[in-house]
This record gives sequence, C-alpha cells and structure tokens, in this order.
Amino acid sequence: MLPLQPPLAPPPHSWFRRRLIDPFVDLLRTGLSPGQLALTVALGVVFGLVPTFGITTVVSVTVALRLRLNVAAMQLAAHLMSAFQLLLLIPLLRAGAWLMGEGHQVAHLSLRSLRRLIHHEGWGAAGRLLWRAQLGALLLWLLAAIPLVVVLYFGLRVVFRRVLARLAPAAQPAN
Repeated sequence: MLPLQPPLAPPPHSWFRRRLIDPFVDLLRTGLSPGQLALTVALGVVFGLVPTFGITTVVSVTVALRLRLNVAAMQLAAHLMSAFQLLLLIPLLRAGAWLMGEGHQVAHLSLRSLRRLIHHEGWGAAGRLLWRAQLGALLLWLLAAIPLVVVLYFGLRVVFRRVLARLAPAAQPAN
C-alpha cells in the first residue's frame, strides 16, 4: 500500500501580486463596491501625480475621508505614483513656466541656472520664477487630472466588476 502524499503547496505569489493585486481584491471581498474602489484608485493615481511635493498624503486622506472612500487604498494608489511624479515634475514645471510667461528662463532649468539667477537677480527673482512655474504646473495638472480620473474610473470600474464576478461563488444548481 502506498502512503498518501500531502498535496503540494501552491507556489508563493509574486511581490506584485501580494502587494498590489491582493489588497484591492481583499477590498472587493470586504464589501467595497467596484465603483467605490475604482473612484478610490483613480483619485489616488491623480493625487499621486500632483507636481508638488509634500501634499499627496494630506490631500488624498482629506478627499478619501470626505467622500467616504478607503483611505488605505487611496494612499497605496497615490504613493505607487511617486516615480511617475518625479519623472513628470521638471517637464510640468517647464511647461507651467512657459504657460505663465516665464518660459525663456526655465527652458533649461537646472541647479546651475537657478544659482545664476539667484546670484544676478536675487532670491526674489528665483522665488517668483519658481512660484509661477509651480502655479502653471498645477494648472496643467488640474486640466489633465479631470479627464484622467474619468477614464480611470470607468475603466477600473469594469475591471473591478469582472474581478468581483469571478470571486463570487458559483451559483449552486437547484435540486
């Protein structure tokens, strides 16, 4: 007689699955609707791309609490965008400066050019330049954020509905 072998354990999930996919699936299992989760993630992505450092957490927590969305899911989505926020910062500042009429000074924005501006024209000139560039970058972000939230919301809502339908127990046949 052959001894019974215990079933093999499934292979461990990847880091991506454990840290990104499973938390959102768990939220669907706990009763968060696909629409709520889609809005949470869409807003988190957009807040994660804001071209200003230090406000992502405060803004996303405030909005999540105000709209009664999941704070942790919004924080996860927002902070996953950090690399993209860094990649977009300088281009948005340059475009913002151009939009606000300061494009000639920011076309080649670098630490060296900023030092030169401070040395020749003072801290006030550098502050005005960066303020106007930041204001223009925020305006451009806002213009892009609105359609991005709409597209992400409707796209993710479909995805989360399919995931929820797949997670729902199969209907038992009637006897």
